[in-house]
Amino acid sequence: MLEALDTIKTTALSELKKTSDKETLRLWYSTHLSKNSPLIESLRNLSNVAPKDRPAIGKHANQIRNILEEAYKEQTHYLHKSTASTRQKHTDLDITLPGRSVNRGRLHIATQTLRRIYTIWADMGFQIYRSREIETDELNFELLNIPLHHPARDMWDTFHTNTPGVILRTHTSPGQIHAMRANAPDPIRVILPGMCYRYEQITARSEIQFNQVEGLAIGTNIRFTDLKGTLTDFARRMFGNSTRTRFRASHFPFTEPSAEMDVECFLCSGEGCRVCKKTGWLEILGCGMVHPAVLTNGGYEPNKYTGFAFGMGPERIAMLKYGIDDIRHFWGNDLRFLEQF
Repeated sequence: MLEALDTIKTTALSELKKTSDKETLRLWYSTHLSKNSPLIESLRNLSNVAPKDRPAIGKHANQIRNILEEAYKEQTHYLHKSTASTRQKHTDLDITLPGRSVNRGRLHIATQTLRRIYTIWADMGFQIYRSREIETDELNFELLNIPLHHPARDMWDTFHTNTPGVILRTHTSPGQIHAMRANAPDPIRVILPGMCYRYEQITARSEIQFNQVEGLAIGTNIRFTDLKGTLTDFARRMFGNSTRTRFRASHFPFTEPSAEMDVECFLCSGEGCRVCKKTGWLEILGCGMVHPAVLTNGGYEPNKYTGFAFGMGPERIAMLKYGIDDIRHFWGNDLRFLEQF
C-alpha cells in the first residue's frame, strides 16, 4: 500500500511539471486531488486495511496530499507570474503616444461618379426617377420600337428568366415608358439611374452588370438644339468649362434622329493618346430625339409633344476621367484599387 501511494506521488509530481496553462493545471488537480482521485480513495478505504497498518498508511497518505497541495500552489503561482510577464512583454505601450487612427470606409468610385452626375442634372432641373430592374420584354423592347425578331435586339444580350416574357433589363430605357405613363400629358425632365444586365463576355471593356443613367425631357417645342445645348453643358460641368464636344450620327430604335456624343480627350487635350486611340475624342453617351412611336406608347401625342433622351455609363465616364483601363476593377473589391479614390 505504501508503495502504491509513492507511485501516485511520483506520477502526480511528474505530470504537474508538464502543465503549461491554467486549463491543464485544473485538469491535473481534478485528476490527483479531487474526491475521486486515487489518493483520496486510498484514505477513504483505510477501513479495508489491517488495523495495525492503518496509522502508518493514513499518515503517509496525508503527507503526500500535503506535498501535492503545496506543489499545486507553487505551480499556480509560477504560471500566473509567467503569464503576466508574457502579457506585459507583448502589451507594453507608451500611453503618451497618439492613438491609432481608425480606418474609415469611403464611397465607391462608381457611387462617387453617380452622385456627381445626380448633382449636375439636379442643378439643371432634372428629377431622379427609379424604375425596376426586372422587366417585361414588352417594356424593355417592344414599346421602345424594338419588336420581336428585330435585328436591333442583337445589341442587347439578354438575361431571360424562367417566366416567359420576364427578363433582367438590358438598359434603363424601359424607365422612359414608366416615367411617361406616370406623368403624361405633363412635361417631364427626369434622369433614370440604375443597374443593367447583359449576357456578355467579361473583358476589360465589358461586364455583365453595370450602372447606367438614362435622361428624358418631354414638352412642347423641344428641338435637337436643346439636346445639344443641354448635353454640352453637362459635359462642361462634368469635365471642365473648357471641354469641347462633338455629335456623330448614329442609330437607336427608340430615337430619331440619333447621335453619339464625344468630348475632347482631357488626358491629351485632343492631341491623341492611347486612351482616345489617337483620335483626340472620347465617346461618353448616346442620345437622340424620342421616336414618335415611343412617345405614343408613353401616352403623349407626337403631334403636340417632342422630347429628347440620352443614356450614359457612369463606370465608363469614371474610366475616362481617371484613366482606368479595366472595367472589372469596379466589381473586383480590391482595396488597392478602391482606396485610390
